[in-house]
Amino acid sequence: MKLGIVMPVLQEGATLVNRLHALRPLCARGARLVVVDGGSLDATWALARAHADLVLCAPRGRALQMNAGAQALLADPTIDTLLFLHADTKLPADADHLIAQALAQQAGGARKVWGRFDVRIDGTHPLLRVVERMMNWRSRISGIATGDQAMFVQRAAFDAVGGFADMALMEDIALSAQLKRQSPPACVGVPVHTSARRWERHGVLRTIVLMWWLRAAYFWGATPQSLALRYGYTPAPVVCAAAVAVLAKAPVAGLAKTRLAPALGLAGAARAQRRFTLQTLQCARAAALGPIGLWCAPDAQHRFFRAVRRQVDTCQGQTAGDLGARMGQAFQIHFAQYPHLPLLVVGTDCPALAPGHLQLAGHALQDRDVVLIPADDGGYVLIGMRRWVPQALEGISWSTDQVLLQTRQQLQISGASWTELDALWDVDEPSDWAKLQRWLG
Repeated sequence: MKLGIVMPVLQEGATLVNRLHALRPLCARGARLVVVDGGSLDATWALARAHADLVLCAPRGRALQMNAGAQALLADPTIDTLLFLHADTKLPADADHLIAQALAQQAGGARKVWGRFDVRIDGTHPLLRVVERMMNWRSRISGIATGDQAMFVQRAAFDAVGGFADMALMEDIALSAQLKRQSPPACVGVPVHTSARRWERHGVLRTIVLMWWLRAAYFWGATPQSLALRYGYTPAPVVCAAAVAVLAKAPVAGLAKTRLAPALGLAGAARAQRRFTLQTLQCARAAALGPIGLWCAPDAQHRFFRAVRRQVDTCQGQTAGDLGARMGQAFQIHFAQYPHLPLLVVGTDCPALAPGHLQLAGHALQDRDVVLIPADDGGYVLIGMRRWVPQALEGISWSTDQVLLQTRQQLQISGASWTELDALWDVDEPSDWAKLQRWLG
């Protein structure tokens, strides 16, 4: 059996590294792990990218995210079984063997094609023991599984039902109802462990009542969207079209990331620049906002830029001058060609930048002229405009801690409207590099 694991995530940066580390034994035995982000604005994207086989960005919602992950995995013909794993759920160490044994069971003369684990809720409240027993008992009686129970399914069976229904909630119950027409579920008695955070955050008794009410309302015909809002689901902001310009230096020793040389050496600093550029381009593609332009320094002829040219829509050299002149070139050329399409300009120094940040910045330009993502060092990691505002780039002391303050002053003078998103951080100095290594776990 070749196992493909799909993990939908949203704002899971605080615990994600430990969860992904726990999957290493399965991956070492051949399982493939795909993490699908729903637009996180914390460390989720970067951490997943460092520890998973593949990281995707999909519209927010577990059903859509899990379908995207399944589609990516099933492009590999050797994957024959899918496992859908919530980010707050931990599998047994031998989960792959347990799944293989479970799917070898016979049901009415035929092998079972799907199944789930029993669940154990991590937490000390006595009522949690009752909750987990009721979940496992109800699942065995009804043949219906929930996402907390780590559902698994053979690829042919998943294809036959068309994947998860596009539902904001109860997608696991709807899938179970479809799959049990093919076979009863294989019930693995060795439990997965799931976090008690949902119960602890809202109160155990209150959460129990809410979950039972939601299931009853769904049974009596309430729409999944209305139930999701009652559950506390927050819809993602509308993804708005925008172009993205990535300003990058060629990964040449002595030219790129030279301030990292004391820690990495000149060649190591150049390799870091190459890695950062590839990550930024991946982020821009995953955001799927619009055309991507790569602006290259000192020109577009370096072999690295020639190699990545097919990943972008345009690739051209940066003009001479300071950073303001180079960003201004990108804005002027863009708006001359696309006067009604906002443009986001980013560098390659921010590993924390995620597709969700680009999507949120693009959305902000629906009612603002300029959007900024500040950097902790007094600059910014992104500037976006829906119209050309040249004053925003004039009179700025670039590469100092005054950049953001002076940009705000210039925007006030220009009369442009602007907004700022939450600050991120750049990797410029050896201390930043050390922070990045700790951050990635």
